[in-house]
Amino acid sequence: MKIALVNYRYFISGGPERYYFNIKEILERKGHEIIPFSIKGSKNFPTEYDKYFLDSVDDEEYFAKTKKTVGTVLKSFSRMFYSNEAKRKFKQLLVDTKPDLVYIMQYHNKISPSIIYAAKELGIPVVHRISDFQYMCPNALFYNDKTGVCEDCLKGKRLSCVKNKCVLNSTIYSAIKAAAKGLHDMMGVTKKIDAFIVPSSFTLGKLHEYGIPSEKLHHIPTFFNMKNRDSEPEYEPFFLYVGRIEKQKGLQTLVDAFAGTGRKLKIIGFSNDGYVDELKKSLEGKQHDIEFLGRMTFEQIAPYLNTCLCTIVPSEWYDNFPNAILESFAFSKAVIATDFGSLPELVKDGSTGLTFKYGDVKDLRRCVEYMASNPGEAKRMGREAYEALKEKYSPEVHYKALMEIIEPIAHKKR
Repeated sequence: MKIALVNYRYFISGGPERYYFNIKEILERKGHEIIPFSIKGSKNFPTEYDKYFLDSVDDEEYFAKTKKTVGTVLKSFSRMFYSNEAKRKFKQLLVDTKPDLVYIMQYHNKISPSIIYAAKELGIPVVHRISDFQYMCPNALFYNDKTGVCEDCLKGKRLSCVKNKCVLNSTIYSAIKAAAKGLHDMMGVTKKIDAFIVPSSFTLGKLHEYGIPSEKLHHIPTFFNMKNRDSEPEYEPFFLYVGRIEKQKGLQTLVDAFAGTGRKLKIIGFSNDGYVDELKKSLEGKQHDIEFLGRMTFEQIAPYLNTCLCTIVPSEWYDNFPNAILESFAFSKAVIATDFGSLPELVKDGSTGLTFKYGDVKDLRRCVEYMASNPGEAKRMGREAYEALKEKYSPEVHYKALMEIIEPIAHKKR
């Protein structure tokens, strides 16, 4: 099968990109021809198809806080709403390569839903893998700094996004994103998509509540592309957090739980908005053994995953099946996670880790103390986590489930 694979980054920045390149590798290994489509960028991996890629607007984030020309601003807005440029370039790629199917990861904001219309005009089916809540929430998170978790837009309260400054804490940006979402709803973008691949049952339920028919929704969990481990896992007395350093990730709850306990915590990740400095300031004058190690590649992170006692995912938003948990499982490490959103689907309390109450410092501290005082239990849960990874979240399991969905869709087109 020939598959056009779409994502707005052609380099690894986070979980969606890791999935993109992992599934690309597996599909190619199984004999499928993959045709990438993305945006040009200085960090991109090389590909012969980059001549079709869209010109870069911002290398890092969509609303980069740098001065832009009028033309750049207009190009940014057109991609957020409906970009004829994106449609034209993608259509040319499709005409030249004649794929059987388009498989989209992320397109919102930087590419535009116009690519879906390009595919449909050529009779090519479209499958979209969901990694956030863009269709339902202008901020894509069901979260804002003012109210915390918020589902107002899902419930039809469209002005709440502007009122609460959900996007970048800005009335203007929030209004723009809300307007773009309103346009896409009127256009019926989701009706043009043949199937949705959804990593978590929780997110699938939200999409159904949004109005997408159940027959289009398919629950296929993310997988971890397991490689041979360089060494057997060790269990040193420290805990590990890996991920972006943002408010909705529950980092304040995390550091508060460790402050004054003497337990060791290492935090690997970065902050785009200076939130890491806010966390460090909250620890001033308190006794703690918390290290902020900054941004690392996965190769640099691996030794910490291999030697920590367990990892912690303290998310306070609807984290959609985070890769950080599967990465922990791959190193036979249990996970302490918030009992919230999709996380309990992965972290089975007492089996593959422990769960704690949402935003509850004392309950998180209880879990930490249990693991620290019972390293044998931490190892047992870590072993069970590794077995769960092999049984449920392996590349072969994922590939088989994905083919059962996309092959009939592509065959119907042919």
